[in-house]
Amino acid sequence: MSDKKSFIAKIEEAILRYTKPKYMDSKEDVDDFLNNKPVQKPPQGIFKMSDSHLYTFGNENAKNTILFVHGGAFVSEMNYQHLLYCLKMSRKLDAHVIAPVYPLAPQHNAMETYDMITEIYEKLDHENLILMGDSAGGGFVLSFAQYLKTVGLPQPRKIIAFSPWVDISMSNSPYDNEHDPILGEIGLKEMGKSWAGDLDTKDYRVSPLYGDVAGQAQTLIFSGTGEIFYKDIEIYVEKLKKCNVDVKFIKGEGLFHIYPLFPSPEAKKAFKEVKKEIIG
Repeated sequence: MSDKKSFIAKIEEAILRYTKPKYMDSKEDVDDFLNNKPVQKPPQGIFKMSDSHLYTFGNENAKNTILFVHGGAFVSEMNYQHLLYCLKMSRKLDAHVIAPVYPLAPQHNAMETYDMITEIYEKLDHENLILMGDSAGGGFVLSFAQYLKTVGLPQPRKIIAFSPWVDISMSNSPYDNEHDPILGEIGLKEMGKSWAGDLDTKDYRVSPLYGDVAGQAQTLIFSGTGEIFYKDIEIYVEKLKKCNVDVKFIKGEGLFHIYPLFPSPEAKKAFKEVKKEIIG
């Protein structure tokens, strides 16, 4: 563990390492997981969906609208961590936050989610819209920004991605699986194939690293330097810069995957950056 991390972040990393799913590092386990995965249901209780496939937070007339696409390697449902973060944004950022419950692999594939998110996106005011996602959801919103150009829809005002999964083919081996407390190359490759469906795993619609980023909206990206996605995200950010996209890349030194969504001093600092990006 890096000495630069706060004590709280070190504790969080230790817990994450202890609870890391076995299927992340085992072909046999991930195959068993995908073949026997039950259909998940989104969280119930204090959070209520506004209809059958959307959580909403805040006032519809708020200054900003955030369309938040959750992570979970495209196989795991939205969790309370995501919902609490959406609630926080609605209260702290003068935002109406929309969090879709989108179709998951292996029962569903990427193009089904494109249909759903496109239908939602078409109805929103794009001038005040922030497209946001974490992990798999972060990769999705970056791909979706490219897809918008092909269907004649405008870019959002801004894009914010936390630890985006920019290459589901996981082609940039070797990855440091041993030191990542959450993710593993073996499991991710198989889950990526399942999510892609009939698409090649290097199709831009599932791996934004391989697409045309020209004209993309102003983009803010976070990544921990201790996660296996870090080097792919670096390559993606350089591609944005070469195409003159206005991008800001914030690196969490020694930190783990989606660290801004955890309760720590580092996450608090990251939220200040998000607030600055949205409110000024």
